[in-house]
Amino acid sequence: MGAIASLEDSDLLGALRPADRDLLVPFLEDVEYAAGQVLYCPGDLVEFCYFPRGGAICSFFVEMDGNELVETLLVGREGALGGVVSQGSLPSFARASVLHRGRFWRIGTERLGEVKRLSPAIAHLFARYADCVMAQVFQSTACNAVHTIEQRAARWLGTAIDRIGRNDVTMTQEQLASMMGIGRSYASRVLQRFKRDGILRTRRGGISVLDRAALDARACRCNDAIRAHFDAVLAGVYPPEG
Repeated sequence: MGAIASLEDSDLLGALRPADRDLLVPFLEDVEYAAGQVLYCPGDLVEFCYFPRGGAICSFFVEMDGNELVETLLVGREGALGGVVSQGSLPSFARASVLHRGRFWRIGTERLGEVKRLSPAIAHLFARYADCVMAQVFQSTACNAVHTIEQRAARWLGTAIDRIGRNDVTMTQEQLASMMGIGRSYASRVLQRFKRDGILRTRRGGISVLDRAALDARACRCNDAIRAHFDAVLAGVYPPEG
């Protein structure tokens, strides 16, 4: 019973009924990763699926020309990485790495496939989550094309602290710039503007949000659109705002 209850720190797994969780529990491995840990690189066979727990966050990055990495998707306790959204150990297109340290549930993709075949409810939940992943990618593409760097930075910080569960993100200015696909000088100027207006403060290797309402006022409404889609497709799984 304790193992089943502990699945509640993954919102995606917590949405399952106890009988369906019982099918997963024997195959779940409790692992912990530090920030910067690479889970898989482009071309790697995806042998495991990972479910972030609590404040753990991962990012998907696409490698561009000149070895530049650009973030395309942020995944926290509402979601998963790996074979949940595919049908087996397929090659990875993007790089997946840990952004904010924490614990994860890990399961082999072959085992996950077996469980999905045994439980239509599990297969259905993960199929719905795959739809939500596509919604995030679509919205992110549109956001990057239309919204200002300030709006995008405010949106990204809001997304991160919603998933972590506190107003502090372990990240440097260089990492934020890389996440957003912009130059470090642009990221620095935006953060300085936010600091001047009392919205946040920076420390070595971290950013703390002081005024969430003011941060949200600077952000675009892309997070609202994604949250609304999650609520329609996977009610209660997307992290609550603030």
